[in-house]
Amino acid sequence: MRHVTGRARRARAALAVVVTWAGLLTGTAGCTADGPVRGAFGPPGRGDAIRVVPDDGSEDVRPGSPLRVRVPDGRLESVKVVVSQDARESPVPGRVSADGLTWKPDDDRLALAAKYTVDAVAVDGEGRRSARHTEFTTFVPEERFIGYVAPEDRATVGTGMIVSLEFNRKITHRAAVERAVRVTARPAVEIRPHWFGDSRLDFRPEHYWKPGTRVTVDLNLRDVEGAPGVYGLQRRTFTFTVGRSQVSVVDASRHTMRVRRDGQLLTTVPITAGAARTPTYNGKMVITEMLEVTRMNSRTVGFGGEYDIPDVPHAIRLTSSGTFLHGNYWAPPGVFGSSNVSHGCVGLRDDKGGGADTPAGWFFDRSLVGDVVEVVNSKDKQVAPDNGLGGWNMNWKEWTAGGAVTRR
Repeated sequence: MRHVTGRARRARAALAVVVTWAGLLTGTAGCTADGPVRGAFGPPGRGDAIRVVPDDGSEDVRPGSPLRVRVPDGRLESVKVVVSQDARESPVPGRVSADGLTWKPDDDRLALAAKYTVDAVAVDGEGRRSARHTEFTTFVPEERFIGYVAPEDRATVGTGMIVSLEFNRKITHRAAVERAVRVTARPAVEIRPHWFGDSRLDFRPEHYWKPGTRVTVDLNLRDVEGAPGVYGLQRRTFTFTVGRSQVSVVDASRHTMRVRRDGQLLTTVPITAGAARTPTYNGKMVITEMLEVTRMNSRTVGFGGEYDIPDVPHAIRLTSSGTFLHGNYWAPPGVFGSSNVSHGCVGLRDDKGGGADTPAGWFFDRSLVGDVVEVVNSKDKQVAPDNGLGGWNMNWKEWTAGGAVTRR
């Protein structure tokens, strides 16, 4: 067998290309970068009459740039645009104008860190077709933001649940971010947003959710500019279901908690609330976390070294500042229902390690994240609406005034 040199192989490959093109130019259909060759769709180079913006081969295209396909006359017969992002390809919906001269996408916002491919076919006034294929890539931002969502996806929650997004970066373009978050319910109810500072956005209806409501949270934050040069990263959908209604009212002066399920009184539980110099907040608080056991250290909430309990049972978080409703095994049994001795939490009698048949165990087993616990007749101020999910302490007018998008 003869040894074929690299130079000989390259010469044969070049000859094959020449032969192939010779065949195409005699009438065999084929495609060039700008469209079909003569014999298929008209004279060579006519694909250039199809104008695509951004230009073919463009890089680092900014998010505000338009995407358009145009012809000077005739009509666009078809336009196919595909975006490739995060190793996934998806079509870009769009439409051709009534006069047939222009195509534009339904959403003018370009995806970032993405590659776009455009394939267009046009017909001129004499019925000749031409085609164009172009590609471009978009800007890759250095800074991104995400939103941490509560409640968790597919959770079953109480009727007081508030949808809360905590952003990892400060948001200055609030209206743009707010428009990119959609919260809907079935059965339908009006749901409105409220900003707390520059990194938190909450949503709720005017009144507590009805049991059985299914809520959907659509985050279309991907490539939304939340602050100068900072773009969103998420495109996700979350759902949760509202379970039964349970509202518990803690009366700090009577040292009791009345637990109502679907409007009916289940029981009255003896409690101990905050002592005179460390009273419990008044107001509506929503359960955001439930822990079978946790450590509570007074230094983490600004009380110095007054206590450090490594095994607090049946701990139910009510505020982000550290208010819990929890089991208490260290206080004398006689304080429950008779006096307030805590550092601001609501204590229920419990056993060390957590007793199943104790008041604390009973309440823990019958509670959900999203249940409401309201404290009345305490000598402290009302809990701030952004301390945990305290938004129910604002009336509807106050709540709706906190959105960034003007609504009529």
